[in-house]
This record gives sequence, structure tokens and C-alpha cells, in this order.
Amino acid sequence: MSVHRRLGTAAGAVLLTLTVAGCSDLGRTAVGTITYETGHENEVMVTSPSVKGCHELGPDGARKVENETLVDIIMYPTENCRGEESVYVPANSGNEIVPGTPPWRSYSVVH
Repeated sequence: MSVHRRLGTAAGAVLLTLTVAGCSDLGRTAVGTITYETGHENEVMVTSPSVKGCHELGPDGARKVENETLVDIIMYPTENCRGEESVYVPANSGNEIVPGTPPWRSYSVVH
């Protein structure tokens, strides 16, 4: 095999690896369900949410959450996944707000 052919094959392999690595995060989800109870005691179930971005919980927010996914989540009192009063909820566990505190308004996935 010539040197040029080996270099071309190696360069193609590197390019393919970089392309796959760059796209591997696209469409990734937290496998499982996140169930939360709103301020009006409605139950909402989200199946396999994206691991990217901030997920809003609607106008009523959430007062109780069950994280039945394979990854941890963080609950926030704001709609933009920021704030000092965030709560870490490990995979396959749950949590609820302390009475008298504002509801959670968003969550993000730890990945």
C-alpha cells in the first residue's frame, strides 16, 4: 500500500470519527420518565426528555417530582434554570417542595 493511500485512509478515519463524535450528542435523551405534580395537583409525565437545555414546568410549576430516569436532574425556582434555591434530584428518586416555598419552575438534566 502506498504512503499516499495510507495517509488518505487515516485522514478519512479521523474525519469520520470527528463527525460521529460531533453529532453523538444530538438527540440524546434521559431514558425514562419524569413525573411532577403541579400547584393545582395535576400530574404531568414527561417521557425521555432531552439532556440539553432548560425545561420549563408551566405556569403552575411543580411541587413534587419523581425522577425515574437513568440520570440526575436539578429543579429550579425560576423559568430559566437559574437560582440559588435549586434542588438536586438523583436518578430513580423524588423530592417535594417545603410547604410555604415557591414551586419549581424549570429543570435541567445532569449529563
